[in-house]
Amino acid sequence: MRLPALILTALLPLGSAAETRVLKDLAYRDSAATEDAYARERCRLDLTLPATGSKGFATYVWFHGGGLKAGSKESPSEHCDAIGASFARAGIAFAAANYRLSPRCRYPDYVDDAAAAFAWTVRNIPAHGGDPRKVFIGGHSAGGYLALLVGFDPSRLRPHGLGLGDVAGIAQVSGQVFTHYTVREERGISKYRVIADEAAPCFHIQRAVPPVFTVYAQKDMLGRAEENQYMVAMLKSAGHAENYSLRVDDRDHGSVGHNLRNDDDPARLAFVNFIRKTSANR
Repeated sequence: MRLPALILTALLPLGSAAETRVLKDLAYRDSAATEDAYARERCRLDLTLPATGSKGFATYVWFHGGGLKAGSKESPSEHCDAIGASFARAGIAFAAANYRLSPRCRYPDYVDDAAAAFAWTVRNIPAHGGDPRKVFIGGHSAGGYLALLVGFDPSRLRPHGLGLGDVAGIAQVSGQVFTHYTVREERGISKYRVIADEAAPCFHIQRAVPPVFTVYAQKDMLGRAEENQYMVAMLKSAGHAENYSLRVDDRDHGSVGHNLRNDDDPARLAFVNFIRKTSANR
């Protein structure tokens, strides 16, 4: 595995083991937007904050994987609590958000939830000491797909009075960059018929999207590494300057995201450094 220069140039101290703070099950949609019971159940996030007294810190909004059909921030296999604690030890707040799942909802409901979770964090993190200009977005697999759509398509944040400039950066792991196979299935299209329409992050590639760091695995699921490589190449072709990527060796599609909980994990080191360096320029 070869670490990109972004990591090698600034492997900064990763913070102390001082006690972090965790706020559980915060509703990120107001009552007017959560009239149905399923939305009230799922539209919640856990906020892990750096040690008491921290000020002006960055925040990383995270969406779990599961193919848009399964998973939660509470699932032991997703390790959201441990990942959040690891980032908080580095001085970065971590907001792990649930979202509604197919087939109980359909596209674009889960994308709207992701946008709402990001917007809630921008509005509310100052009350906890964070800087609203330094809110990043990311996730693993389906969560990476959601983060990319929110960070690439300006229409997603517009209902919240925000734009792409409000996204400090995107740090995503093995997200689907074409129209997600679950969205295709909802439309009656085979999951193996690849399309790229407005529901595809790569459809919205332009020079002006936020800084992006893409991580994928040497042993990723079939086609997923290639999808991520395609997006990285197209961002470069569009003239997008802050476009970084890392292939992590000896990882598969699951472990490349779940191992972010380990302080010495190369993807975790890359993301921490990306967030720190990008935050310093805002």
